Order: sequence, then C-alpha cells, then structure tokens
Amino acid sequence: MESSMEKAEKRVRTVKPSLLTDILFLLLKTASIVLVLLLIFTFLFGIARQADASMAPAVKDGDLLIFFRHMKNEYQPRDTIVLGAAGEERAGRVVAVAGDEVDITDEGLIINGALQQEQEIYQKTERYRKGVGFPLTVPQGEVFILGDNREGAADSRIYGCVKQEDTLGKVMMIIRRRGI
Repeated sequence: MESSMEKAEKRVRTVKPSLLTDILFLLLKTASIVLVLLLIFTFLFGIARQADASMAPAVKDGDLLIFFRHMKNEYQPRDTIVLGAAGEERAGRVVAVAGDEVDITDEGLIINGALQQEQEIYQKTERYRKGVGFPLTVPQGEVFILGDNREGAADSRIYGCVKQEDTLGKVMMIIRRRGI
C-alpha cells in the first residue's frame, strides 16, 4: 500500500508535465496567430497613417487606413486609395480612370464633358498655378487623384496622373485616432 506522501508525489509529477505542455501549446497557438496576422497584413492588406489634412473631412490627419493591396487594376471613380510617394503613404480620391478627359474650369471639375456634383466636397475645385495643363486625358494604366480638401491638397493637379502600379491599394476601413 502506498503512503499518502507517495500519492502526492505522483500527482505532482503528473500535473507538472501537463501544465508545461499547456503553456507550450498556448505559446504555439499565440505564435501561430501572430504569424498568420503578419502574413495577412504583409501580402493581402496594409496599414497606413494619414499624415496630412488633404483628405479632410473623410480622412483626418492621424487616421489609420486599412487598405486592400490587390485591386490596383479595378479602381473606380470615388474610390479612396493609398499612394506611396516620397517615402510617405497618404490617401487620395480617384476622380478619373484611363481614357477619361479631365478639365478644371471656373465652373469646377469636369470629367468627360460633365460638371461633377461632388456632395462630400465642401470647397471649389480650382487649378494650381504651377502644375499640369488642362484638359488632359488619363493614360492607360493611370488614374487622376484629388484630395477632398481641395484647397490644401497636393494631388494630380500638381504632379499629374498616377500609375496604378505606384499605388498601394484601395482603402477598405478608416480607424479614427482619438487620443491614441
């Protein structure tokens, strides 16, 4: 017959390996989840921080943008996309795609001969003194980008059309930064 001390030692021996196994299994699960999220946000989605007010009020300075990397050839007018220019990432709105004729007159933004009624834009769209000449036709594989904050945005009115391959992706979600 076993003494009570021997029984207690057996229980301790059986508990220790199972506790250690559980901790290792938990660490393995955590590492797997982190690896999967890392792969997803490296190859499928991306995260960028808006560094200026060029897209206000839709995207404010400091907002986090989650974008989908694999829709570069499917941009449509009104899509918000992430541009990677001069080492920084920022958002812009597609207003014209390949084959569209863009003009900015005293009346405002004209795409393919039609004056655009942009209800979410609160300022008049005007030409910049230094920048591209209008009217212009958007070349194949490129898009024309404007910021929603038309008075202070550095956009296609200055640097011209943007090659789709130079964009990072289409914005899927905006996370407002409130005191983070």
